[in-house]
Amino acid sequence: MGDLNPNNPVKVSGGSIGAFVQRNFDGYLSAKLNYTFGQISGADSQSPNAQQRLRNLSFTTQLNELSLIGEFNFMKYIPEVGQNRWTPFVFVGVGVVGYNPQAVYGGEKYDLRPLTTEGESKPYKSIAPTFPYGVGFKYNISGKLNLIFDVGYRNPSTDYLDDVSGNYANPAKLPNNTSRALADRSGEVNGGVNIGEPGTQRGDLRPKDTYMFFGVGISFTFISSKCYY
Repeated sequence: MGDLNPNNPVKVSGGSIGAFVQRNFDGYLSAKLNYTFGQISGADSQSPNAQQRLRNLSFTTQLNELSLIGEFNFMKYIPEVGQNRWTPFVFVGVGVVGYNPQAVYGGEKYDLRPLTTEGESKPYKSIAPTFPYGVGFKYNISGKLNLIFDVGYRNPSTDYLDDVSGNYANPAKLPNNTSRALADRSGEVNGGVNIGEPGTQRGDLRPKDTYMFFGVGISFTFISSKCYY
């Protein structure tokens, strides 16, 4: 969810892959160190909204997220030796996400952050705190192997995952021609006439972007002798 996707909270725009290590304190509570690499993207040209199509912005952002997450199982779950072979669970945590929005212009890919397309006094930060939370389901396939499904929303402390946030900048104050071209791309679909008057709305004016991961994974549980009683 962001300035190029303001309405669809479950829109799929890229893939991800990750890994984790987790300590199970008992059959209910655990803590997990989690790393996920993913990609999100958006393009006004694919929007059903005519005003967005005229705006004509686009982006692709690679996300590198490292988080510490607490999990709670609704049913006591100890693989191989427990009575329950499955359980739903919830999780919440805190982490950091690195991001670098890019766009293709003239057949070349450009990093948007250093171009300060909204006239920022300096480039926005490339790392932000993020707060994952969500729900999932675990199933003990066999022995110590587990199948895990989860969906987790993220609330990062930034509105620049898509390089769009506030208003159009004064083109004269932008650093170079590439910045000016990528700040307002409406002329590419509007007969060469740009719509971005300085100070008028460029983004959706919401304070933050969000993103979500759907996960399907496999885990292996190392069981100590104390778990048996």
